[in-house]
Amino acid sequence: MNSVKTQLLTEVFIKAPIEKVWDLWTNPEHIVHWNNMSDEWHTPRAENDLQVGGRLFLRMEKKDNNGGFDYECFYDEIVAHQKISHTGTDKRKTTIFFFVTEDGVKLTETFDPESKTPLDIQQEFCQSILNKFKSYVENYKF
Repeated sequence: MNSVKTQLLTEVFIKAPIEKVWDLWTNPEHIVHWNNMSDEWHTPRAENDLQVGGRLFLRMEKKDNNGGFDYECFYDEIVAHQKISHTGTDKRKTTIFFFVTEDGVKLTETFDPESKTPLDIQQEFCQSILNKFKSYVENYKF
């Protein structure tokens, strides 16, 4: 029997220069503002050591204090302004690509889903976060 590992893909197009997209994606001071799937959630704590072997830590919580979780991963590969890949403490892998175009940046995120949540819910969750990121970047003034 041949088992195929499912990966999910989300993507968004951002009308901004790559330097701005990269900075707002990787800087913890900004991550806390966009890393949520809806207005009911927030990320009160973000830490990011952006280097191979470095750690990304995110604490996501419901604003009504009725639930939350930690996300922690370690970087496998970083190519500035092009690619970030990391492996979570649960061994799931994620790869983010930044494709520069004349009109902005296409950001794609491919990730291994976890087994307990339906795939469509995970897809919507990640797409919502990317949509929040797009809005944050396009409305952020340096």
